[in-house]
Amino acid sequence: MRRGIVTGIVVVSALAGILWLSGLAMTIQDQFFSAAAPPADTTKYTKEKKADNREIYIVALGDSLTRGTGDESGKGYVGYMVDQLRKKTTKPIRVTNLAIKGQRSDGLLKQLGQTEIQRQLKLANIIVMTIGGNDLFQGGEGLKLAPKQIEQAKVSYLRNLDRIFQTIRRVNKDAVVFYIGLYNPFSDLGDAKKTSAIVRQWNFASAETAARYPNIIAVPTFDLFALHVNDYLYSDHFHPNKDGYKRIGERVASLITFTEGDEK
Repeated sequence: MRRGIVTGIVVVSALAGILWLSGLAMTIQDQFFSAAAPPADTTKYTKEKKADNREIYIVALGDSLTRGTGDESGKGYVGYMVDQLRKKTTKPIRVTNLAIKGQRSDGLLKQLGQTEIQRQLKLANIIVMTIGGNDLFQGGEGLKLAPKQIEQAKVSYLRNLDRIFQTIRRVNKDAVVFYIGLYNPFSDLGDAKKTSAIVRQWNFASAETAARYPNIIAVPTFDLFALHVNDYLYSDHFHPNKDGYKRIGERVASLITFTEGDEK
């Protein structure tokens, strides 16, 4: 009798232990999956991200030309470009202009090393940029350098430009980059033949550098200002005016295409 009672107690204790261990395992499992599970609004967040992906996000880099200095309307070529793009697509277009007045190629290269700049670049579908004018023209003062100094400046500029393209492609391998070439704001002066030849050389070398990278397009602007240059320049005789920027913006926009589903 006593042996039967002991056996019963052992069995009950064993069952209780099994139940306790099972409960502990379920509790641990619940806590683990609760910690690993996404937040309650994950579905909403995913939908918002997909909605964001349906927009066209443009990041603008470079110098005062991308800032639009000289355009009394304040739009610059970026604004006129967007005007034209809105005729091509129903997608919303958002622009972040990161250009800095007076910036040279070494300054842009340093800027691209910043965490926030790289974050913006990662989001971009399209990147537009102007750089090199201040390297060559010394901030709008003209070609006052000796030929040897100009050649040295070109070598330094092209090295920086190559690193700029490398950085952009490393951060964002898919966005199409439109590198906008140089024009000659001094083509109406006595040494126009000399200055134009130098600008062409810089443009040719820049285009060759761009061609080494996928989806980096060199956009020529030299011809837009070759005739009647003063009609398209601001009063400082260096930056474009409203009409000059409009010509640049329309040219860049003409090179941008969208998939069939995005067109009007």
